[in-house]
Amino acid sequence: MGVREALANRFLEWPVRDLSLAEMAEKLDVSGGRLQRTFAAAADSPPNCRLLSHIVGIERWGQSRLRVALGAPLVRDEYDGYRPPRAATWAELQDTFSATRQETVALSRQLAQLDLAEVTVPHNQFGGLTVRSWLCYLDMHASWEAKKLR
Repeated sequence: MGVREALANRFLEWPVRDLSLAEMAEKLDVSGGRLQRTFAAAADSPPNCRLLSHIVGIERWGQSRLRVALGAPLVRDEYDGYRPPRAATWAELQDTFSATRQETVALSRQLAQLDLAEVTVPHNQFGGLTVRSWLCYLDMHASWEAKKLR
């Protein structure tokens, strides 16, 4: 593991260092509910729609990468192809986020059952991230981006 990967993993794993993958799945479930309330309170506007589409796209892309730990082939792609359609309404985007987060929670539980926390899967910018780091990344990304909603 290179220096960049080591630093990214350390940064991403530090906040969840004492959590099992099963506990991380629960954390993702709870933060998903909090995010849904944040989205419900935000305005239906083009900038907010673009932002929520971005959040969903990154989470779906991350799911694709996490499935590599389960044996799926690695597809080296960007997140753009995982975004919802541009014509999706604010309500549709909220529903899509909810469904996407539930898929992340289910995937996290599956990874926990197989004890795959330390399996490494590549991230386009950070290099090889452990499953634990990926889950923290997805949770942090959605929460950070949601702070930009107006």
